[in-house]
Amino acid sequence: MSESAKKAQSGGGGALKRLLSLIPGILLCGLITVISLGIQAIEERAFDHPYIEALVVAILLGMAVRTAWQPSERWRSGIAFSAKQLLEVAVMLLGASISFAAILASGYLLIAAIAATVAIMLAVSYGLSRMLGLPTKLSILIACGNSICGNSAIAAVAPIIEADGDDIASSISFTAILGVLMVLGLPLLIPLLKLSATQYGILAGLTVYAVPQVLAATVPAGIVSTQIGTLVKLVRVLMLGPIVIALSLFVARRRKAGSAKAAAISPFKLVPWFIIGFLVLAALRSFQLVPDVAIAPVTKTAAILTVLSMAALGLGVDVRVLSTVGGRVTAAVTLSLILLLGLSIALVHVFK
Repeated sequence: MSESAKKAQSGGGGALKRLLSLIPGILLCGLITVISLGIQAIEERAFDHPYIEALVVAILLGMAVRTAWQPSERWRSGIAFSAKQLLEVAVMLLGASISFAAILASGYLLIAAIAATVAIMLAVSYGLSRMLGLPTKLSILIACGNSICGNSAIAAVAPIIEADGDDIASSISFTAILGVLMVLGLPLLIPLLKLSATQYGILAGLTVYAVPQVLAATVPAGIVSTQIGTLVKLVRVLMLGPIVIALSLFVARRRKAGSAKAAAISPFKLVPWFIIGFLVLAALRSFQLVPDVAIAPVTKTAAILTVLSMAALGLGVDVRVLSTVGGRVTAAVTLSLILLLGLSIALVHVFK
């Protein structure tokens, strides 16, 4: 056998060995994912809408497992793969569910209002988190989660800025708690502020974190509030695309600035592969090149992979680290949400 053939055989064997080494960790994350999805299904059956989403349950279960048991080397590679690579695939697949036409259909004034709210709250939440002494990456996660779409934004932004599991877990945990409180408390503002169905729908879409939670918050107010709230929320979610691209460019340029070489920067290095994939799928969807029948399976796959990644992140979290930043994270998320609510209440009076 020639030397090149031996190397090829050795390389193939090494790749197979690496692939097999991932299986235990991925299966463990998969088990937590199945349990988490089951808990969400029970919530949906009991309350019509999940108040605590599966990805939150997954990260909490992962943390509980990690507290009781320290994974050995046999499990770590699969857990790490699930936390990073599978999350990147999930972010890419989300592009297939987005149509740029949906943004234009909602009206330019409302689009401008949503974009302005997101931009202002990104700056305010980040600045507030930094003032409270939180690290830069954790502050970015809190700002994106609070300003855009809660846990989904945190999960999407995390691989861009290379946030560690502790930061992701702490930001998601506290955001999830406040998200549930918002769903329960927001309808009380309808009589207090004498909001119309349109105004309340806009308020819910601007302040509630997740799309299912928007439904839970608006259904008691009627179909008009539900339709408007969902539309506003979806447009707000679409703001995630420009944010992740901007963060990708910023992170890449900072990394390049710290390098000794001054070579030209390739756009493919500035923007991660999964963001390019996200944009390609969104463009294909906008030009109706992605069939409608494929949207639901792709979106469901992305959701399951995200839950699986959150389980992996939970398995990598040291609860003792969370306890050192818990108070400051709680303060940052709570104050950011209060400011978002105040800004949104002022804004809705522009609409009737």
